[in-house]
Amino acid sequence: MSFDAPETSRFVKDSKTVIVDYGVGNIGAVANMIRRVGGTALSTSDPDVIEGADRLILPGVGAFDRAMDHLVKSGVTEVLSECVLGRGTPLLGICVGMQVLGRGSEEGGAAGLGWLDAEVVRFDMPDSASHLRVPQMGWNELRSVREDPLMSDFVDEQCFLYFLHSYHMRCHKEDDVVAWSHYGYDFPALVRSGPVWGIQGHPEKSLRFGMSIFKRFLEEVRCAT
Repeated sequence: MSFDAPETSRFVKDSKTVIVDYGVGNIGAVANMIRRVGGTALSTSDPDVIEGADRLILPGVGAFDRAMDHLVKSGVTEVLSECVLGRGTPLLGICVGMQVLGRGSEEGGAAGLGWLDAEVVRFDMPDSASHLRVPQMGWNELRSVREDPLMSDFVDEQCFLYFLHSYHMRCHKEDDVVAWSHYGYDFPALVRSGPVWGIQGHPEKSLRFGMSIFKRFLEEVRCAT
């Protein structure tokens, strides 16, 4: 694998990328990767600032129920829904930030946001893959199955992300899957439904591959309205 950084580019100075700070997430690493590709991002839980965003990033680490509890207590779920579902503001959920976009998880009893027709399930390895350890930890390839701006740099080359997870999304609409990865069996690595994207791996830890994904999210993704 080659880890050369992509070229940075000029971003619209008045564009507002907001990292939603709800107490669960690798915010510093995400902000640092955005700076490395020439962009800027503000991390906040202020509903007024979130409401004015051009695009949103929802990070997340740890357990599903804890993430949802923090998200609800932060008081931002209503404004996020208004922005994303009401106005079409693009949102990228990362790791657990992706998982909470679904209806719920086997990891706990909390309801997710329900923006994706999906549930989160624990890896259940077939006998042929019983040697694989859970959680999955390490680099894995993404295999695109439909065109998407976040994968536009990888039409003619492979894309690898760093993963650390025991649970993955199970989509009821296969058309929502942009890219699969494989660990014992195929699982959704990148999903999209309208203005909502979710990525199971950690682009903020994935060197030039992650930088390319953030760069395309900032450059090519626009509000639907």
